[in-house]
Amino acid sequence: MPSATQEDAARSAYEAWQKAVATVLAKSRRVDVADLPPEPERLLETHTYDGVTVSPLYGSQDELVDRPLPGVFPFVRGRDSGRDVNAGWKVSARYGIGQTDAGAVNESILDGLNNGVSALWLRLGGADLAVEALPVALNGVLWDLAPVVLDAKAATSDAADVVFGILDGVTVQDRGAIDVRLGAASLTSRFAGTESVDLDETVRLASRAAQRAETVRAITIDGTVFHNAGASDAQEVGAAVAAGLDYLRALTDGGMSVGDALRQIEFRFAATDDQFQTIAKFRAARSVWARVAQVCGAPADGGAPQHAVTSEAMMAQRDPWVNMLRTTLAAFGAGVGGADAVTVLPFDAAIDGGAAGVSKTFAARIARNTQLLLLEESHLGRVLDPGAGSWYIEQLTDDVAAKAWEFTQAIESNGGYVSALDSGFVSGEIDRVRALRDSDIAHRRTPVTGVNEFPNLAEEPLPPQSTDTGVARYGAAFEALRDRSDAYLKAHGSRPEILLAPLGPIAEHNVRTTFAANLLASGGIHTENPGPLTADAVAAAVAASGATTAVLCGTDKRYADEARGAVRALRKAGIERVLLAGPDKIFADVTGDERPDGFLTMKVDAVAVLSDLLDTLGA
Repeated sequence: MPSATQEDAARSAYEAWQKAVATVLAKSRRVDVADLPPEPERLLETHTYDGVTVSPLYGSQDELVDRPLPGVFPFVRGRDSGRDVNAGWKVSARYGIGQTDAGAVNESILDGLNNGVSALWLRLGGADLAVEALPVALNGVLWDLAPVVLDAKAATSDAADVVFGILDGVTVQDRGAIDVRLGAASLTSRFAGTESVDLDETVRLASRAAQRAETVRAITIDGTVFHNAGASDAQEVGAAVAAGLDYLRALTDGGMSVGDALRQIEFRFAATDDQFQTIAKFRAARSVWARVAQVCGAPADGGAPQHAVTSEAMMAQRDPWVNMLRTTLAAFGAGVGGADAVTVLPFDAAIDGGAAGVSKTFAARIARNTQLLLLEESHLGRVLDPGAGSWYIEQLTDDVAAKAWEFTQAIESNGGYVSALDSGFVSGEIDRVRALRDSDIAHRRTPVTGVNEFPNLAEEPLPPQSTDTGVARYGAAFEALRDRSDAYLKAHGSRPEILLAPLGPIAEHNVRTTFAANLLASGGIHTENPGPLTADAVAAAVAASGATTAVLCGTDKRYADEARGAVRALRKAGIERVLLAGPDKIFADVTGDERPDGFLTMKVDAVAVLSDLLDTLGA
């Protein structure tokens, strides 16, 4: 802990920073410093969807007690103290999706293992790889080197039978080094509405797994289903932990000891491009589950493995190359946060069939190499819990853990996990957060690059996409508008168009013409910018464009001098709807034909405004 002298120095430095903040805020808000609140830095705070306050600055005054080392309860710093720092976390890749040729799957698996993949995740059953094809698909795999995770849904028991049969014929020096996850997910599948074995069968599988000489975990608590539905980080963790409690009850009721039951569980969580939130979430999730193990009397068994998967919800269909940046940040956050294995989804995973002109092998290679660059070029795996000691990360970890524990307790108070699902409590709480996030994205308070910010209208139209994916993708509302624009383009040979009417020289109108063009393009609307217009030139510009809607763009001062006349001129030239880029304060007392029909500002609900404009334009 810092000495009294150090604390005094830190306090003085913080007070000096406070004064500097007050000076800047007063200047930017055009007020006197005395008019600001007593703690002006509070104006710079942000708040997460969990209600966690993120301060603008963290210092030694925020220092917390040092955490125990990795591998020690409560496992905040990692569950495995002996992880190979030369290898880092496991690089996991998915196989078998939409593939029925076991030989081809085996070729892909071996190629991946030879090029950096160190954990396998297999989708089985239905339209995916057949369960009975597992011996062929896994031929040549060294089981004691590469953990295998199954995702066989209703066929989980059949897949377990096949895998156990394979393992019975495998000769290795240390059978405990063989790591298999059967992937039974009855409780989280119940929330997602997907197929799975029931809870009774899950208990039987866990009992079989516990008797194996290999390291076999039967249960996967898939928190990504909550994330994909719109959950906040703490809600994802809290709901997953609540499901874990129900599993523990079922397993111990079935005769298993608490320690054995805890050793049958792994967690899967989503990693997003908010790197600090992701780091804190994985650290917090371990501490919350460790608390459950402690309460159950087996704290040493509370270090459940964590499998991170880059968020499906954050992935965009439009400008999908940006997804490479998103998944890189997500993998970074998950790895630094202590995930045991990380799966990076292909950058075009949100597009049915993948991006046009992009092979599946290329997309899979980029996903794999994203992690390899982090591990082998940036050496992120060389240090266990590199975020330890960061005032910000430590405080955020505690805050997320506290909120997650609150959500778990709320679920328990609603009768437990299953009862809280059936009553609609869990989905209702998640829907509330989803609505808040959707509103932030719709108002463009939260940018989604390539979607609601910096869209590229020159992209090739997408083929029809599935809308029933079970994933509340962040950019879906804007992408639906772009789909309408694509349909209009196909029918008319051009996109819906709006005329920009700049007032004054480019130095004056450029900010608002750029804003308007970017806003309208996020809804698939092309803008025509003829350059600075005078009242005399309006008619020619309207005639040349053929537009029926126009947006005036200029400075507030220019609006005061010229906007009324420009509105009249636009209407006279045949424009049916006149909008203005900026607030309506200048037109507060203006009525009739001189008043614009609407105002485009940073605060508008862009989805609603753009949808209305597309209706007007016939798209």
